[in-house]
Amino acid sequence: MPPALAAALAPGRRLALPALPLRGAGLALLLAVAFVAIPLTANDYWYNAILIPFLIMALAGLGLNLTMGYAGQASLGTGAFMAVGAYATYNLLLRLPELPLPVSLAGGGLIAGAVGLVVGLPSLRIKGFYLVAPTLAAQFLIEWVFNQVGWFSNDASSSAISAPRLVVLGHDLSSPAGRYALTLTSVTVVTVLAWRLVHSQTGRNWRAVRDGETAAAVIGVPVARTKLSAFFVGAAVSGVAGALWAFAYLGTVDARSFDLDRSFQAMFIIIIGGLSSLSGSFIGAAFIVLTPILLAHLSNAFLGGSLDGGQISNLQRILFGALIIGFLIKEPNGLVALLGRLRRPVR
Repeated sequence: MPPALAAALAPGRRLALPALPLRGAGLALLLAVAFVAIPLTANDYWYNAILIPFLIMALAGLGLNLTMGYAGQASLGTGAFMAVGAYATYNLLLRLPELPLPVSLAGGGLIAGAVGLVVGLPSLRIKGFYLVAPTLAAQFLIEWVFNQVGWFSNDASSSAISAPRLVVLGHDLSSPAGRYALTLTSVTVVTVLAWRLVHSQTGRNWRAVRDGETAAAVIGVPVARTKLSAFFVGAAVSGVAGALWAFAYLGTVDARSFDLDRSFQAMFIIIIGGLSSLSGSFIGAAFIVLTPILLAHLSNAFLGGSLDGGQISNLQRILFGALIIGFLIKEPNGLVALLGRLRRPVR
């Protein structure tokens, strides 16, 4: 018997199952459900009200998590970066119609990343909570620019402009199932790239700067470049999410859809789901998207629908505020850590 197997089966030793193969099998099953099972069973309501907004907000939370969770750089500009991605993709498709839709989405993300790079420049001088100020200023400034400068909206009479038709390789994706396929494919590709980046030297540099900027500089980590790369990548991911929010979910490009509330929503996602966790972004987004729907159904079931939309929205804010305070005090690592503790006895 091999020595390693004999040691594992020795009396008093617990048999440990290989975690990576099990995790890989779980991810493969999840992708099979998302790409195969859901399109066979879901209806338009599930696509429009649950699945598409969940995937897009998970991607927006992922972008903020790379900047704030992994690199430790506070930001309240997610909504602004989403707006840049949406308007940049719109203008690329409008002014360069020969570009395929995936290339325009990637281009919009890169332009949003360049804007995030500029917004992240104060991080070279400002640390900690004070870094929220310049990102908050960028949030208001970028939203104002898109509302005031008509070139970005092709001089449309209204600030809300219709998104171009979604076509990939001659296939029309304007149906709910098509928009879901586009969103799911985009989110999957970006998440895989983010996973590879987090587990690369760049990701290790992010965590080193987050845990101790001075110590990171001592061991040779390029602190300035690491901070700016975190802002660039996080803003680029948020830019792709903004383009999908405008094209695949709303069907319009409007700066008011990417206001400060959207930035707070992305922050709620990573706080509730879990900082420094890619899966936490998806768990937090599921919670954020499903909670209003759950509250509406509970209101109809137990209160006879006596609560209107405004009251349900206020209850949602109260619930989110209480949960954020509770998580910050009792479980700073969010739902992903809580679920991990519950999963250990099963494993």
